[in-house]
Amino acid sequence: MSDFHLEIVTPTKLIDEGMVAYVRCPGLDGSFGVLAHHRNAIIALGIGEIKITQDKNDHFFATSGGFAEITQDKMQILVETVERSDEIDAGRAEESFERAKVRKEENKGKLDPARMDISMTRAINRMKVSQR
Repeated sequence: MSDFHLEIVTPTKLIDEGMVAYVRCPGLDGSFGVLAHHRNAIIALGIGEIKITQDKNDHFFATSGGFAEITQDKMQILVETVERSDEIDAGRAEESFERAKVRKEENKGKLDPARMDISMTRAINRMKVSQR
């Protein structure tokens, strides 16, 4: 199996993962996988887990959405936020979830419920990915 180059770009940093064998991303319409020589595409990403296989090892990241740009020999993941599973503070993620849950109950009808649900979903995703 051949490899391809992967970069993860946020507003504050560039993560050059180098050559990878496989990437799985959370698309808005469901997860999708990328191997070398994938057809060119730009795909919208949702909140979820990014899985990267490199040198037969899997690495996991939490993301809150963005875009993936895929060309035949390169992939760029453009996201607002990304965290490696081993860098996520699980306790802090759990606190974020609890705060969002309390805020949702206390402000029922006052704040946008969709925004509250997104906050809770991001926190749940970070907790899940931190256990990888």
